[in-house]
Amino acid sequence: MIAFPLYVVAACAEIAGCFAFWAYWRLDKSPWWLVPGLTSLLLFAWLLTRIDTNFAGRAFAAYGGIYILTSIGWMWLVEHHRPDRWDLAGAAICLVGSCVILFGPRSA
Repeated sequence: MIAFPLYVVAACAEIAGCFAFWAYWRLDKSPWWLVPGLTSLLLFAWLLTRIDTNFAGRAFAAYGGIYILTSIGWMWLVEHHRPDRWDLAGAAICLVGSCVILFGPRSA
């Protein structure tokens, strides 16, 4: 169960890092925005290695749904744009997929 909080923190780090690049290139912010952006992206990559699984692909696949849900939250909380029902429905579908990957029974 520790995977979920790690995924959420990793998603926040990835989104913050990518947003720093977005701010620099699309919002005409200072190039200094790239420094914390790169730091956030390094933190994101390190956090994903903390997920307890034998396969990187499984860790990355399960992360996808949580990333999408966190991105919708970022849009709402940071960018002040309320998600619509389609944003929420899509995120819910992806989160179900992540749960299947994370918690599905595995054969030895």
